[in-house]
Amino acid sequence: MSGILFSLGLIFFELSLMAFGGGNAILPEMQRRVVEVQHWMSASEFSALFALAQAAPGPNMMIVPLVGWHVAGLAGLLVTSIAKFGPSSLITAFVFTLWQKFKDRPWRKVVQAGLVPVTVGLVSASAAVITVASVTSALLMGIAAASALLSATTKVHPLLVLGSGALIGLLSGVL
Repeated sequence: MSGILFSLGLIFFELSLMAFGGGNAILPEMQRRVVEVQHWMSASEFSALFALAQAAPGPNMMIVPLVGWHVAGLAGLLVTSIAKFGPSSLITAFVFTLWQKFKDRPWRKVVQAGLVPVTVGLVSASAAVITVASVTSALLMGIAAASALLSATTKVHPLLVLGSGALIGLLSGVL
């Protein structure tokens, strides 16, 4: 068990340092490490944990403690949470202090503008990984496509989109 906890801690420590652009930016790598490399769960189990984490109130990275719990119970939950949230919180506090110190520098706007496409790309990769793991039928592909289209082109509340997709899946017997 201590080997698994060490592996969980190391993986989530590394992911903490990679979480540039927000927590969802590391989802593809998290999924790769826990599903493809470690084989701690299947892609569909990871997708289900992600859906549960997103449906629950709280931060969008609730998947981290859920993965830890799934792999190693309460100890896994604690290890993954500390390893993921501790380092990135300390780095964020440090960088924020520096960022404020250089708030009037012209290069700051250039850096900020350059980080936007990086963040968009990382978040888009996360969406692609979760979609590929979740879409297992033509109906689910249609729900995913319609949800993406609605979200991108209208101001429909995301909970309405989520609830509608879930209802369609439930009524069709897919979920």
